[in-house]
Amino acid sequence: MRRFIQALAAVAAICSAAPAFAQQAPVVNAPAGRVRGVASGDVHIFRGIPYARPPVGELRWRPPLRPPRWRGVRDATQFGAACVQPPPPAGAGAHAATSEDCLFLNIWAPANARKVPVLVWIHGGSLIGGAGSEAIYDGAGFAARGVMVVSINYRLGALGWLAHPGLSAESRRNISGNYGLMDQIEALRWVRRNIGAFGGDAGNVTIAGESAGALSVMYLMAAPDARGLFHRAIAQSAYMITMPELRNGAYADWPDAETIGASLAAQLGAADAAGLRAMSAEALIEGAGRARYFPLGNVDGRTLRRQLVDVFDRGEQAPVPILAGFNEGEIRSLRFLLPPPPADAAAYAGEIRARYGDLADAFLERYPAETISESMLATTRDAMYGWTAERLVAKQTAIGAPSFLYYFDHGYPAADEAGFHAFHAAEIPFVFGTTASTPPIWPAVPQTAQEQRLSDAMLSYWATFARDGAPRAQGEEGWRTYGPDRAYMAFEDAPRMRAGPPNGYEIHEPVVCRRRAQGGVAWHWNVGVIAPPLPPAAPGCR
Repeated sequence: MRRFIQALAAVAAICSAAPAFAQQAPVVNAPAGRVRGVASGDVHIFRGIPYARPPVGELRWRPPLRPPRWRGVRDATQFGAACVQPPPPAGAGAHAATSEDCLFLNIWAPANARKVPVLVWIHGGSLIGGAGSEAIYDGAGFAARGVMVVSINYRLGALGWLAHPGLSAESRRNISGNYGLMDQIEALRWVRRNIGAFGGDAGNVTIAGESAGALSVMYLMAAPDARGLFHRAIAQSAYMITMPELRNGAYADWPDAETIGASLAAQLGAADAAGLRAMSAEALIEGAGRARYFPLGNVDGRTLRRQLVDVFDRGEQAPVPILAGFNEGEIRSLRFLLPPPPADAAAYAGEIRARYGDLADAFLERYPAETISESMLATTRDAMYGWTAERLVAKQTAIGAPSFLYYFDHGYPAADEAGFHAFHAAEIPFVFGTTASTPPIWPAVPQTAQEQRLSDAMLSYWATFARDGAPRAQGEEGWRTYGPDRAYMAFEDAPRMRAGPPNGYEIHEPVVCRRRAQGGVAWHWNVGVIAPPLPPAAPGCR
């Protein structure tokens, strides 16, 4: 009898454990195939799901292809490989593996999700590095607030953005480059087809990214093939710089994309597209780094039809609500973007007057000669990131889309003591609620009540924006839309609504406008003491 009772107890224990096991290994039957993830509390996580066929071998530098439905149950407990890229800086944290077979996405879903909003995160890294698997992009905080997060990988560097005459000749549209953007579009198509099986709402998708991820958000807003695949946009530290034209470059200081690609191939010793494909992915990326190849989308007339500034001026971008902003210390961690400083205040003022003409007085008032170092940091920050952020919300407002502007000006001891107050990307762990999971190289965020409050507020603002297009945080100030008073949310020690962002927009917008009207001169980081002489005022330019 004792043995019989013990046997019954063992069976009962096994049966009672079955639901727990099922909870820890959620299985979803999606159109792409059955997939098994893991459970962490009230969050279901699915890692390393392929959304497109790997672009290797003869498929290198081709548009991504939809994969066939896989057989059986795919294990989705481990992240997929990151895309091939240069080694990260010491202390930045390395990816487990890199490969050309890298078109994976990851999902953080609320347990028992039913048509919840979806936020698709596009990682930054200058279109050269990064991966959707980085710890600071962990989506559990959003999932706990009822928002599903999908993070994606996309082809990087020369593998993702190289244009070349030989590659164009292979295309029926006679275009090349923009493959990384095609990957992002294909990932959004995968989300539209499959996310409902995970409990997400394919009719409520927000695209979001920081730095190159925010650049990608703008590309997607401009790309005809991405239209209808998303319904809101978040752009953190975006930069609306000049894109190269595919061919017949219009800028004296900015070669066309095919010329850049042909030059890179020559430096790598590749005579044609076949020679480039014969190289290993690792050798190609290493050689591109030595050649200082800088990847960008190109204006090919199809994937990207015009310069971003022209798309937004003409109102041809996706008419979706937007949340956009920039950081006070963008350039404090990106000082390689700065030109050499002038010898003294007099030399600085002389350079500005020679280059900015009738706008020089306004320039020197905003960026004074008495504080050269800080003025140069602010000039480059504003010309790239501050101007872009306000331009985005201004142009979306003009087409009737609700728009929200922010300025991240939060400091904490480790960052401030290192001279990195509110540095580029500093807002990311506050947005994701991952301040305890930053890379070793990152100035450590103190785990205090004040930091937690700010992170909770930012996470809530972002989550509610993804839910219904109106950022809110319980107990914090209401976030007004951008309008005539240029309202913005300042993230300091706490969120505070202000008006008139400190970004020199009234200087940089007419500068870009005049350059465009004159033609032939790119607009990006050639500003301040290295700016080309300002063209005269033109019709339509302030």
